[in-house]
Amino acid sequence: MCSLVTHSVNFPAKMAFFKKFFDHNIRQRDPKDDSNSVGKPKAPYYGTVTPYSNFNATNDVSVLKSAIERVDEDVITAILVKRSNEQRQKIKTVYEASTGKKLEAALQKALKSDFEDFCLSLLMTPAQFDAHLLRKATHGLGTSEHVLVEILATRSNQEIREIKRVFKEEYKKDLEDVIKSETAGDFTKALLAMLKANRDESTVVDMALAKKDAETLFESGEHRKGTDVTAFIDILTLRSGPQLSKTFQQYATISNTTLPKALKMELKGDIEDCLIDIVKCAWNTPAFFAEKLHLAMKGLGTSEATLIRVLVSRSEVDLKKVIEEYKGMYGITLHDHIVKETSGHIQKALLGLL
Repeated sequence: MCSLVTHSVNFPAKMAFFKKFFDHNIRQRDPKDDSNSVGKPKAPYYGTVTPYSNFNATNDVSVLKSAIERVDEDVITAILVKRSNEQRQKIKTVYEASTGKKLEAALQKALKSDFEDFCLSLLMTPAQFDAHLLRKATHGLGTSEHVLVEILATRSNQEIREIKRVFKEEYKKDLEDVIKSETAGDFTKALLAMLKANRDESTVVDMALAKKDAETLFESGEHRKGTDVTAFIDILTLRSGPQLSKTFQQYATISNTTLPKALKMELKGDIEDCLIDIVKCAWNTPAFFAEKLHLAMKGLGTSEATLIRVLVSRSEVDLKKVIEEYKGMYGITLHDHIVKETSGHIQKALLGLL
């Protein structure tokens, strides 16, 4: 077992923030409500962006051409944030057919900084955007481990398979090979396990399996010297969100601590953060993203890249629920916090997605 002293000096602060997340979600999470589980279609619809009712790609292209020529960011924003991703793909096709140029290239030439990144993100399909984020997270100096986990832990099996296909098509490399070259140890094992896209996506909970898994996790961690990380990876990356929620409850009946706290005590480094993020997603995926957004604006400086990544990727998935969780967890609306921490065109663009 790893001693607490092996953790960084920020351990108390991490535990406090960690406790806040789970205290809120243990109160809120109904294990029988599987609407937050990874991989399950959301019904009713919880996205903030819906197909524009009076959509006409030719008209939108005409407006965009004029707005790009005079660099009118407000008009560009108004068009892009009020169209669904499918509609934006049609706009791209019509734009290229009518001008002989790609819309992305025109925007890159006219715009700059975070607002440019925001607009280009909206023009990608979900799989293209995820592949782009994974490439960015593994390319160049350093690796953004938290981005790798965020994407792989919150996408469905089909979405992960599509991401791998697009990644290979766009970057001429297998995503698995890139992960192997850019990460190491148990963290690599966990990422590769998620990339297999074999997570159970059933909403049916097997209580006998939950009890067995809880016992396995207890025997693999707290109840032995050292930690059998493979057992944790196997269970946490293969079980559905509702199934894991029951496993966490069963764990509390055989241990003096909760599984999340046990992970904090048993592990350290990237694998600790990875498995804890998986646990958070199992409890409540929208709350997981609410925490991501809060951390992006907490303290000195704001990570606009994180705001763009989360808001764009969840705008047609569960952003309404993320907004609700944010208010419940932090006592301030996401809208008001973004207004407080950002400015200019990127602020208007981000608020447009809300």
